[in-house]
Amino acid sequence: MASTSDKPIRLAILLNDTPQPKTLARVGNYHAVFSALLSAAVAPEPLESQLTITAHDVVNDLDSYPALEDVDALLLTGSRHTAFEDDPWILKLVEYTKKALDSGRVKVIGVCFGHQIVGRALGAPLGRSDKGWEIAVTEAGLTEKGKEIFQLDKMRIHQMHRDIVFEFPKDAVPLASNDICTVQAMYSPGKYISVQGHPEFTQELISEVLYNRHKQGIFSDELYEDAVKRAGLDHDGVAIARGFLRFLRSG
Repeated sequence: MASTSDKPIRLAILLNDTPQPKTLARVGNYHAVFSALLSAAVAPEPLESQLTITAHDVVNDLDSYPALEDVDALLLTGSRHTAFEDDPWILKLVEYTKKALDSGRVKVIGVCFGHQIVGRALGAPLGRSDKGWEIAVTEAGLTEKGKEIFQLDKMRIHQMHRDIVFEFPKDAVPLASNDICTVQAMYSPGKYISVQGHPEFTQELISEVLYNRHKQGIFSDELYEDAVKRAGLDHDGVAIARGFLRFLRSG
């Protein structure tokens, strides 16, 4: 990690959703959720020595985007919304992300829905997987570059998706894949890094999502019960966040 004498990176978190009610009351919005993850990744150093974070509600305020010259990096959060639909706010998010990627300076981190938005901005095809949902903690195999970036032999990460990026973008270096989703993580030096899973999720957070989606009939009893068994498994969220930070510092 960089020394505390280095200038903090100006990171803008683009909030693409709001957490479930109990998580929102207990922890806060996804600004707070990701700040907790990033704080764990830089510990024992204070987060403020590494990052200056702002948060922007791009779903409800189309004018909330920061000027690209005022930031060094973006983090696109997950969302219950669908990255391949054409809602006005999604189209604006894709356009803004493309401008950041084309800037040659502003680095982009994508998580789940954010990973898919990065793929869309780069021209990769998106859609709904014919293999169904991937939820709770699952494993993905890492490429050699993935092992180097995340400093792991394999990646265990919380999942909550059935939409996927079907193909790696042309400039992407593949980082991780599994049988459910080929494009689990991808990277382009100095430009972007993204993961289909949720390094920021905790057992409490995902348990609330699982319970509410089961109650709404989105998840079958069988799917829900299987996911609950894996919700508390060890995962590599903090290691993945450290990989994000190394990317921000060195590309």
